[in-house]
Amino acid sequence: MSEQRRIPIIEQRRIEANVLASVYEELKARRGEAEARSVIGEAVTRAAIQQGESFAGELDRPADFTDFSAILPNWTAGGALEMTVLEAGPETLSFNVTRCRYAEMYRAMGLGDIGDLLSCNRDGAFCEGFNPKMKLRRTQTIMSGASHCDFRYSMEDEAAQ
Repeated sequence: MSEQRRIPIIEQRRIEANVLASVYEELKARRGEAEARSVIGEAVTRAAIQQGESFAGELDRPADFTDFSAILPNWTAGGALEMTVLEAGPETLSFNVTRCRYAEMYRAMGLGDIGDLLSCNRDGAFCEGFNPKMKLRRTQTIMSGASHCDFRYSMEDEAAQ
């Protein structure tokens, strides 16, 4: 297991957020808010893809949603996410997050305006590295003010590619 995964992911995100907040503010001062959001968003997306690749590298076959479900406790540890699973199988995974301590943490840190970049945008990007056929459809997040996050993952159809 890599060194990064020895601490709860929510604590890892807190550490990252402390650093990225300073970088974001500096970029915003130099290049404006849009450019700062773009740079932070791209960097975090790249990191999420790499994390997905790392998890996938521990398997001896292409990852499916059974594998994805098996690693979800990394993100939910310590009650970081409270969720209701609606459907789970090799080809699909659907759940609602009803409490997100990541969103609570970013708001408490004064980072609510970039919490989506620091956390929410990782979700679909992680799949790109874990298995590029996995797709996320989500129409709302707690971070953006909704009552819950609606995660709807599916495996892209071979014919659709």
